[in-house]
Amino acid sequence: MTVTLATFMEVLDSSIANVALPHIAGGLGATQDEATWVLTAYLVANAVILPAGAYMTTFIGRKKFYMICVALFGISSAMCGLAPTLPLLVFFRVLQGIGGGGLAPSEQAILADTFPPEKRGQAFAMYGLAVVVAPAIGPTLGGYITDNFDWRWIFYLNVPICLLSLYLTSRIVEDPPWVEKQVKESQKGGIRLDLLGFGLLGLTFGSLEFVLDKGQEDDWFSSHLIMFFCVTMVIAFIVMIWWELKQLRDGHRPILNLTLFTRRQFAVSFVLMFVLGFSLYGTTILIPQFVQTLMGYTAELAGKVLSPAGFMMMAMMPVVGYLSGKIDPRKLIAYGFLMLTLSLLYMTNLNLQLSYGQLVIMRMFQASGLAFLFIPINTIAYIGVKQSESNDVSGLTNLARNIGGSCGTAFMATMLTRRTAAHESMMVRNLTTANQGFNSQVKSMAGSFKIGNGTGPADGGPSLGAMHQAQAYIYNQLHRQSANLAYVDIIRDLAVFCACMLPLLFLIPRPPKNASSSAGH
Repeated sequence: MTVTLATFMEVLDSSIANVALPHIAGGLGATQDEATWVLTAYLVANAVILPAGAYMTTFIGRKKFYMICVALFGISSAMCGLAPTLPLLVFFRVLQGIGGGGLAPSEQAILADTFPPEKRGQAFAMYGLAVVVAPAIGPTLGGYITDNFDWRWIFYLNVPICLLSLYLTSRIVEDPPWVEKQVKESQKGGIRLDLLGFGLLGLTFGSLEFVLDKGQEDDWFSSHLIMFFCVTMVIAFIVMIWWELKQLRDGHRPILNLTLFTRRQFAVSFVLMFVLGFSLYGTTILIPQFVQTLMGYTAELAGKVLSPAGFMMMAMMPVVGYLSGKIDPRKLIAYGFLMLTLSLLYMTNLNLQLSYGQLVIMRMFQASGLAFLFIPINTIAYIGVKQSESNDVSGLTNLARNIGGSCGTAFMATMLTRRTAAHESMMVRNLTTANQGFNSQVKSMAGSFKIGNGTGPADGGPSLGAMHQAQAYIYNQLHRQSANLAYVDIIRDLAVFCACMLPLLFLIPRPPKNASSSAGH
């Protein structure tokens, strides 16, 4: 419960500010585009620090590092609320992202070391609640706060949670002996700080997050800025791999433990966690956007479409936690991806006539599959891993989920724009005066519009203004239908993507029953 508090707060903060952007822009005298840096700055800082968290614990200890991150997150949250200008708000969001990025790897490592293998699934179930529920309620809570109070309270909300987390951590959490041993070795000079590795890590994942967040907005590779960051990312990534492997050969502690990818369990679980993040964050944004832009739902009502699914996952997580200690985790993952694929195929029935209840059922069906993924994937990732590598595992799996979420969001935004335009260009061919069906539809609808200005034909037909209004209405319906078809295309692609994960499970060796995290050594 202690580490779950901070997890919930951090994951919530990655989505709660989304709906408050117009209010932030208006309050600080900035444009909507400028205000998006509030989101980008947080994501970039978060992505950079996630894989480096395990490395930092080597020098200062896990408990101390975790408490520093919680304190930094709380202080920067308060400063975000007090920020008088947008540049200062973006700066404090960077600090907040650094603090938040260091939390998740430490938390999962604490759970892995605290609980024996047979109870680890239930521990990850509690932790998983925060990870899957927070993104679902973030936009709703953010909308409620900004509508009824002030946007600054979405940041002030973190301060009391941080204080409670710091108090509980200081009383309950302790570093295991092997962590204390690593800290002593580093203090004696046995482990040196890899500044170049940290710089290359920051360039790689910072550039990647920037490209994913700004790509669609700047039309991807037609933008020189996006091209610059793409080239920077590729070069930095290649140099980083070479440097980290060199550090390993020279006997130094690398900032990224790439040897983990030589184990099939970890390599496959990394890919599966990426796809989980891709699907979870992609659909968490897709559904509220669909109901708000096409069906006229308010932000609060859109959030209520997601909320029952959150409760569904809350109910399922303890069950999955219990089953993970009894059943082969590969079977649980297979069931989860199968249900996720079927739920996405069911969601291809999405249309503008769906009721609130039908939308809720669609999302709950999807949630039933998601609940069977987070815990078993984490369980497999830790099989055969030394205790000293548990921080590295948690850092990289959280990085996979976050980068997957960013890729899912970017994929959705890009596909929605392009597929809507493609469907519009195909459908608009029929809306011409040469089409008798279109003309008769316009005349039929124009009769229901009472326009005061304009003159009708001699036979007393509809006025010219009524004809124009009927045409505008039909074109508006065409745009809505095109967007609806684009959403269906995205969901179908996600279903295929999830189905492709099932064959990967055959690459995972059968895990030993109740194997410890060091079973492979």
